[in-house]
Amino acid sequence: MRRLFVTAIAACVLAQPAFAQTTPAPPDYVAAVKADSDHDLAKLFDWFHRNPELSFKEVNTAARMAAELKAVPGMVVTEKVGGTGVVGVLKNGAGPTVLIRADMDGLPVEEKSGLPNASKVRQVGVDGVEVPVTHACGHDTHITAMVATARRLAALRDRWAGTIVFVVQPAEERIGGARAMIADGLYTRFPKPDYALAFHVDAELPTGMVSASESIQYSSSDSVDIIVPGIGAHGASPHMGKDPIYMASQLVIALQGLISRERQPLEPGVITVGSFHAGLKHNIISDEARLQVTVRANDEAERKQLLDGIKRIAHGIGELNGMPQDKMPVVKLVEGTGVTSNDGDLARRLNGVMKAVLGDAAFRPFTQKGMGAEDFAYLVAADTGVKGYYFSVGGTPQAALDAAAHGGPAVASHHSPLFKITPEPAIITGAVAMTAATLDLMKPAGATKGK
Repeated sequence: MRRLFVTAIAACVLAQPAFAQTTPAPPDYVAAVKADSDHDLAKLFDWFHRNPELSFKEVNTAARMAAELKAVPGMVVTEKVGGTGVVGVLKNGAGPTVLIRADMDGLPVEEKSGLPNASKVRQVGVDGVEVPVTHACGHDTHITAMVATARRLAALRDRWAGTIVFVVQPAEERIGGARAMIADGLYTRFPKPDYALAFHVDAELPTGMVSASESIQYSSSDSVDIIVPGIGAHGASPHMGKDPIYMASQLVIALQGLISRERQPLEPGVITVGSFHAGLKHNIISDEARLQVTVRANDEAERKQLLDGIKRIAHGIGELNGMPQDKMPVVKLVEGTGVTSNDGDLARRLNGVMKAVLGDAAFRPFTQKGMGAEDFAYLVAADTGVKGYYFSVGGTPQAALDAAAHGGPAVASHHSPLFKITPEPAIITGAVAMTAATLDLMKPAGATKGK
C-alpha cells in the first residue's frame, strides 16, 4: 500500500522538468495517513466493499461510519439524518465552517471483478425488489477516506480554527440523499457551512493524481417515467386496438429530435431511454407501455427545455395516433439534481493548494468526458449561499491505463460489474488532499502556511 502511494508520487516528481522545482516535500501528516491506512483503513475499506447497501437502505454502513466518527476525539455524531445519513460535528473555536461530504450507497449490480473481497450481497431495495449489490462506483473509497481525514484533522487542531461538519450521505445513486438531508435540517439543525467539499474516485485518472474544474464538474440529471396507454386487442387484429408498443417506439425515436434538431449543436445534452417494458404474449396487443428515461444537461435553461420537450412530444405522439384525451401518455419526473459547479474563486484557491501539496504533475485540470451527475449540487445550490469544491482522485495505476491504451485489459467504467480501483493510493491521496484543503480554508488568524 505504502509502496503504491510512494510510486505514484515518485512518478509525479520524475515528470517535472529538471529546472522546475515544483514538487514539494510531502506534508508531515502524509506519514500518519499512510500509517493509518496500513494499520486500520485497509480493513475498514475491505469491510465496506464486502458489505455494500442500496440507496436509503445503508443501515449497517451508516452504523459503522457513526461508530468510526464517534471514536474521533471531540466529534459529536447524529444518526438518521435524512433517513440513514450521519452527521459528525468537530468544533475548534471561532472560525469558518467547512462541510466534508462522502456518499455511502452501493449499486444494484452483480460484482464480477474477480477480486477476493468481491461482494456477494443481495438486498431488497426501496422499490421492494431483491437485487445483487456492489460498490461499483467507489463510494467505499470515499467513506474510508473520510474516516482518515477526520482522524488527521482531529490530531491537527493546532493548525485550524472553526467547525468541520462531516456528512455521510445516503442515496447519491438515486440523486436523492443530499436533498433528503437538507429537508431534515442539515443546514438548520447543524452549523451551516461556508464551504462544502467532496471528492469522487475516478477509474480513468491515474493513482496519486487529483483533478478539478473551475466551473462545471457534473451535469444535471433527471429520471423520467413515461406511461404510454394503449387499447388492448388481438395481435392479428391491430385495427381493433391502439398499440402502445408502436406508439412508445415512435416516442423513443422522436425524443432524439430534441437533441439533434431543437438545440444548439455545440451544447451538450443527452436523452437515453434505459428501460422499455410492455406486453406479455406474442399475439396480444397490450394496453400499456412503460419507459424509463435519463436526461442530462449542462445548464438549467437547457435542462428545462429538454424536460418540457419530452412532455410536448409524448402528448403529440398520443394525438398522432388518435388517442382520446384521457389516455394520453403520462410523463412523470421521478428524481433529479442540478448541475454541479465549483465556485470559481474557491476552485482556483484550492487547485493551488493541491499543486502545492501534491506537486504540479499530480494535478490535472478537469475535462468533462461524459454527462455524469452528482447530487452534491443540492449542498451548494445558489440559494444556499454555500461555496462548493468537488474534485476527482485517481483510482487506477498508470501502468494499467497505459496497458489498456495499447490493447491490454480494458479499465472498467464506473457502474460496470467489472469495476475496480486500487483503493490504498486512492484513499491516501483523497485523505491528504481533503486534509490540505480544509487546513487551508481554516487557517487560524495570523497563521502562516506551513506543512
